[in-house]
Amino acid sequence: MGSLGSLGSLGLIGVIIVLTLTFEFSNGWHDAANSIATIVSTRVLTPFRAVAWAAFWNFVAAFLFGTAVAKTIGKGLVHIEMVNEHVLLAGLMGAILWNMITLILGLPTSSSHALMGGYGGAAVTYAGFRALVLGGWTMPVLFIFLAPIIGLIVSLLVSIITSWAVRNHRPQKVDRWFRRLQLFSAAGYSLGHGANDAQKGMGIITTALVAGGLMKTYAVPNWVLICCYLAMAGGTMAGGWRVIKTMGQRITKLNPFGGFAAEASGALTLLGTAHFGIPVSTTHTITGAIVGVGASHRLSAVRWGVTRRIVWAWVLTIPGAALFGSAIYYLSRLLHL
Repeated sequence: MGSLGSLGSLGLIGVIIVLTLTFEFSNGWHDAANSIATIVSTRVLTPFRAVAWAAFWNFVAAFLFGTAVAKTIGKGLVHIEMVNEHVLLAGLMGAILWNMITLILGLPTSSSHALMGGYGGAAVTYAGFRALVLGGWTMPVLFIFLAPIIGLIVSLLVSIITSWAVRNHRPQKVDRWFRRLQLFSAAGYSLGHGANDAQKGMGIITTALVAGGLMKTYAVPNWVLICCYLAMAGGTMAGGWRVIKTMGQRITKLNPFGGFAAEASGALTLLGTAHFGIPVSTTHTITGAIVGVGASHRLSAVRWGVTRRIVWAWVLTIPGAALFGSAIYYLSRLLHL
């Protein structure tokens, strides 16, 4: 019976790994818009070339940044010793289901917050609220609101500074410069995206390995790191075209100058939070940056109706995914799966 139990546990860990990589793929698919919306909407690159560019820099991030965000997700939100593989599986399925629904609706919600919500909801259903590391949720929840505000403020500053720098040059020349600069700003943003979002799946897989007894201490293995970055880069290549339309065209009209300001601001925000291990939403960050670009010209340049709809989706993501994770865990136990 012991060996059968061990085989069952290994099988479950295998399912969690496959599902996590599927989630990372869906993350890349869902968040492709964040990386390339501005560079596509300004017609600097075609959609296919833009997703290839973003996917490349998503993967390069694996070799440039640590695993601080993965540690926060893996052991900073839920007590590892109080959950099992079934909890992780239910949390993942809840997050994937939320991602699928919002992708169909064309809403640029946060895959990161969906994962946190699904995982937390399943953990509470299994062991009660004592399973949560309450202090660990403070910064991620706070940054639901802070990340877009920081992105907006930095974007305003970048827009003002760059506007001043090119004030004496012809518009055609400025446009030509910023078309080239957008390649670098998009690369920087994709680096930040990879450094932040790919690490969420790394945290879940490492937690599963520890919970399943395959690892004694929490340390992200190299093969987990490479697999998660490859999965997310593959999802980015697949793209999420409906969300790209919302992000790149419906919030505000962008030119290469504005696209550069939004991407550069998003990159600075994401790389800074990744350094400190704060799992922020790339979606929230780039949306705030795009709004900041529009607002730097005039407030009426921002389509606030679309923006309000997006903000509501942000606020509902963690509780919504938590309900899905909780329901899936409850049903799996009820059906003895």
